[in-house]
Amino acid sequence: MTTRLQFPFDVRSRDVWSIALPASIAFITEPVVGLVDITVVGRLGDAALLGGLVLGALVFDFVFSMAYFLRIGTAGLVAQSVGARDPRDGLLHVSRALIIAVAVGLAVIALAFPILWAANALLAPETSVASALADYFFVRIWSAPFSLVNFALLGWFYGRAAARTGMMLQLLLHGINIICSIGLVYGLGWGVAGAAAGTLLGQIVSALLGLSIMVRHYGGVASLFSRIAPGELGDAAAVRRMFGLSRDLMIRSMALMGAYGWFAAQGSRMGEVALAANAVLLNLLMVVGFFLDGIAQAAEQLTGKAVGANWRPAYDQAYRLSMIWGLFIALGLGAAWYLGGPWVINFMTTNAEVRAQALTFLPVAALCALSFMPAFVYDGILIGTTQNVVMRNGMIASLVVFVGVALLLRDWGNWGLWAAMHSWFLARGAIYWWALERKKAGLFSPA
Repeated sequence: MTTRLQFPFDVRSRDVWSIALPASIAFITEPVVGLVDITVVGRLGDAALLGGLVLGALVFDFVFSMAYFLRIGTAGLVAQSVGARDPRDGLLHVSRALIIAVAVGLAVIALAFPILWAANALLAPETSVASALADYFFVRIWSAPFSLVNFALLGWFYGRAAARTGMMLQLLLHGINIICSIGLVYGLGWGVAGAAAGTLLGQIVSALLGLSIMVRHYGGVASLFSRIAPGELGDAAAVRRMFGLSRDLMIRSMALMGAYGWFAAQGSRMGEVALAANAVLLNLLMVVGFFLDGIAQAAEQLTGKAVGANWRPAYDQAYRLSMIWGLFIALGLGAAWYLGGPWVINFMTTNAEVRAQALTFLPVAALCALSFMPAFVYDGILIGTTQNVVMRNGMIASLVVFVGVALLLRDWGNWGLWAAMHSWFLARGAIYWWALERKKAGLFSPA
């Protein structure tokens, strides 16, 4: 076993919450921006414009999700550098991520026409909606490099436990987006292009400010480049590690989207009422997920730092505290979801059948807050410890469990579908626990 230096440190509840709280606040602002855009364009009274906006946002959510590894992969690598007392604080990791972000972003712009063609072929919008989609698409496409740079920068900030700075940048991004969208749509009459331009401006400002903060952290541009020796960015072993991590996290993201896509497709086969009711309940589930993402973010940084520091006690403390606080949050939000669900459901839809269906399945849906909590926390631990192969294989294996249970219980209708959802969450948590127990000792070496 390789000998490494040890850098002892303790993890306490305040360390968890100093990361989890600002991260949760930043994450929860994301659906607010979507809601504002939908409201702003929706109040124009043109259904085609609203349809174009919704489909356009969906296209970019899918495209950018394929590069989300730039955030979560960078965070894990940087956290380990911090724990190892790397004097450059993960500079090489974030520099490689930024180069990839710009290259991929420019490639997305270059492939704009094929991407839009594929979107139209798959989504098959009506002519008026397709026109609005194109208006939105050809403005927001210019945000690609800036959006991906923001992914990499957020990974660097969260990896260094600078969660408040990450929160500030996210709030700034979303605030500019909201204000500019309202001004450009209503003030200048730009329609869906105005909503896209608001997003573009927010991404540009956030990326430029984030880069300036990073440069100042390293003492300025000259000092930053003086810390990177010639050829270091192209180090073959480091580049292979980053691309291996990126590949595995991309596959994991595709499996994750595949599971939710399967759930939606099965609900659609049961009719529009079941589809709409499940969509309402899944939106509530996503809100719970944003809060648990904050705890996962804390687990990611603290366990990654512990691995970098080669200090097993800190890893065990971060593991235990993340699970404890994750359980408390899941219990509280699950109860709030169940008790406040009727009011929220009635607010979200006026259709009596959809309301009745959603209320019927509210109890089993609210239990997801508990069943998916371990998987969320383990996601953070696996990212922090860069166990990307475990994440990839665990997600694929749990997806097989999910589809298998859904097919086995298809005669149960929507009850069977929600049971399969629980089986997916529980299987992910169980597989990740089993894999981590086997690999935990190998994460650390004697001093």
